[in-house]
Amino acid sequence: MFTAIKNWWGRFQTGRPELSKFIMFLLLSNGVTVLQLALMPIFRWGFASFTDLTDVGFQVLPLGSNVDGSQYYMFDYAAGPLPGGGGGLAYFLAVQITLLIAQVINFFLQRNITFKSNTSVWTAAFWYTIAYIAITFLAAAAQGFYKAPIYDFFMETLGWGTTGSVVADVITMIINSAISFWVFYPIFKVIFRQVPVTVEIAENTAEGATR
Repeated sequence: MFTAIKNWWGRFQTGRPELSKFIMFLLLSNGVTVLQLALMPIFRWGFASFTDLTDVGFQVLPLGSNVDGSQYYMFDYAAGPLPGGGGGLAYFLAVQITLLIAQVINFFLQRNITFKSNTSVWTAAFWYTIAYIAITFLAAAAQGFYKAPIYDFFMETLGWGTTGSVVADVITMIINSAISFWVFYPIFKVIFRQVPVTVEIAENTAEGATR
């Protein structure tokens, strides 16, 4: 059965190369998202349980005001546990470490499996890093609008307490992943190119001749 599926997928890739790439991108991205959903609560629990970083505020890059007139920060992690506070530096580190691990794994999976790129891994990593930083800022700016209401709804309105916090973790991470998903795909198509083997050999020969 596995052989039949593999053969079918090979024919599908040949007949529908772009669609097959998108499907594989979707599958791998969802797999990485599941990893993020598992890691995020673990890191947040670890930082909250074994450090005092929840009580250390991390509010940087002010961008105008909220609807209530208070300062709006791109990275808004006020001191104190959620939902009353913003999770502090503990929440910020949990989010960023989780995203970093996921994106490093995603980089190699997408490059080697989805796009089968044979261009310079270092050049691709450079542009990937720039894209990752840009998306981090974009996702952080968006999170300022939905993070607090989501945690307040599940922890306070529904009265779920710690369980509500975990559910809110999952939802916020899914939103972060969705933003990354739609932004990264067109970027991957550019940085994970496939160069014809003859061209690649010619380039390597030219590089050797210039040395």
